[in-house]
Amino acid sequence: MTIRQPEELFDLTGRVAVVTGSTRGLGRAMVDGFSRAGASVVVCGRTKEPCDAVAAEIRAAGGKAVGIACHVGDWDAVPGFVDAVVQEYGRVDVLVNNAGINPMVLGLNDVTLPLWRKILSVNVEGALRMSQCLAPVMRDGGGGSIVNIGSMEGYFSSNPMSAVYSASKAALRSLTVSMANLWAPWSVRVNMLSPGPFATEMLVAAERNYPGSVAMLAAQNPQNRVADLSEIVGPTLYLASDASSFVTGDDITVGGGMRK
Repeated sequence: MTIRQPEELFDLTGRVAVVTGSTRGLGRAMVDGFSRAGASVVVCGRTKEPCDAVAAEIRAAGGKAVGIACHVGDWDAVPGFVDAVVQEYGRVDVLVNNAGINPMVLGLNDVTLPLWRKILSVNVEGALRMSQCLAPVMRDGGGGSIVNIGSMEGYFSSNPMSAVYSASKAALRSLTVSMANLWAPWSVRVNMLSPGPFATEMLVAAERNYPGSVAMLAAQNPQNRVADLSEIVGPTLYLASDASSFVTGDDITVGGGMRK
């Protein structure tokens, strides 16, 4: 039996990684981490300028990156995005469905159909569409890894104003298992990460609009804190790399000890 060394297991040299919603927040940390692990990364966001700017920063640091804009909530826009990625790199080995939205509402009684559809179009349908378009590309390249970014809110809604967001993440968790079972014969693994509170722009906005939000969320985990963005890199790299070659259909909590 040959035992591979950690530096080899986590090495992404020669691989191509697509991260949606990667112009800021958790996604921005992920593309940096993947680039440092050797991957060529695709920075994906809704508009072109931020994508190009982040890709330029990664290249300036010695990495390989390209920015390609795509609104993942637009079902018909995704195939063109995938074509552009394949034209640029010829293959895709890693997809992280990180793009998500969480517009606060007053409660379930105030949810409108347009708002419901908007949240699900990005958080669930976007991940589905991107995955179904890229999974065959991975298959043809010998396999790959898809990582869906969920949330601990998908297990329990700590804030009644984010109930629709919580529902979308619960749906994504179910979808993750179905994808994993369907695409296992293609050597495409599909897993989920469920973060707890991280210091994202979304959390900053929540604190601004609802003072005390950060302290409330920090108190929900035994470490009693909000995580730094860099703390998502290790778990994501694990699922993206050969270090997790026998892991699929799983959901890993990154929540400072929060329980599902």
